[in-house]
Parts: sequence; C-alpha cells; structure tokens
Amino acid sequence: NSIFSLSQEGKWEAEKVIQVPTKKVQGWLLPEMPGLITDILISLDDRFLYFSNWIHGDVRQYDISEPKHPRLVGQVFLGGSLCKGGAVTVLEDRELREQPEPFVIQGRKVPGGPQMLQLSLDGRRLYVSTSLYSAWDRLFYPELLREGSVLLQLDVDTERGGLAVNPKFLVDFGKEPGGPCLAHEMRYPGGDCTSDIWL
Repeated sequence: NSIFSLSQEGKWEAEKVIQVPTKKVQGWLLPEMPGLITDILISLDDRFLYFSNWIHGDVRQYDISEPKHPRLVGQVFLGGSLCKGGAVTVLEDRELREQPEPFVIQGRKVPGGPQMLQLSLDGRRLYVSTSLYSAWDRLFYPELLREGSVLLQLDVDTERGGLAVNPKFLVDFGKEPGGPCLAHEMRYPGGDCTSDIWL
C-alpha cells in the first residue's frame, strides 16, 4: 500500500512518499479493500516510477524528479476488482469519484488486474501482464483460469507524464494452443530498463 524513499545521510532513513488508500467496499472478502502493489520499476533516466496495483486494477506513473515529493502524472485502469457492474460496490473512496468502467480491448473484456511490468529502454512503451500466481488468480479473479491472461502495451508520455492504452496491441493467452494460459513475466531479448539481460 505504500512506497518509501530511502536515504543515507550518516544513517539510513525511510520516509513514506506514496500511499494507496484502502477503499470501503461491500461484496468483497473484507469490508475494506487494500491496494496490492505487485510490481514496481523506475525508468532508466530516474524520472518516472511505475507500479501496478493488482487488486484495485490500476497502473500508476509518478514523476520522481523530486524523490521526496513524487507527483502522480499518469493512471489507467486495466480491470481489477473495483469495476462497475461487478460484485463489489465501493462505499467510500478517497481517490475516485466513481468506480472505473470494465476494461475492454478489441472486444475482449479483460479479467484480472495489471501485474508484471516491463518498460522499453527509451521509456515510451510499458508492457503489462495480468496474472499474478495461479492460486491467487483462482481466489481473486477465477475468470482468469477460464479465459486466460493478456499482455497489454501502454504508450508513455515521457515529456509531461501520462499513460494511454495502445488499442492495437493485445496478446490474448486465452487463445493459446492447449490454453487458456496464465502469462506472468516478460523479458526483452536485448534487455530493458528493469532487466539484468543486456546484450
């Protein structure tokens, strides 16, 4: 639920700089739904921080030019447990005025929530998968097991900040031979901004 900034000036210090508030809900496992940050990365130029919030369903982009004062500059909802028309009703939310719409791309309603992230070396393309672990998928998003996960691409504004779904990019693992499949991690053959794979 929180991101901390660590600094060392004589001794190590940790300061909370980002907080994802819980949401009061009805129709879920608990009366409050916490955020669940499942992946985080920083762009190669140290300008932007990204994280996936798997249960709520959003990917966020923060400008961290001032590390102790990050600014939210991009956010997209890619499914999650808060969508309108689902089992969950949000009773109180300190961030959103209304529940997000279900996420649909190329006619496919995407189950699950944003999970693993990979950012291109130039910082302009952020790739997002939607499966965490099969046991967790089964508990939180059982439709993932029936329909399979997807891989999506977000276009990144590296000047002002901002995220937008690329509507032409969809890898549907529900249609794999022997599927549906639950895709989790991805890697670029030539390395990426978060990878230890460099050629």
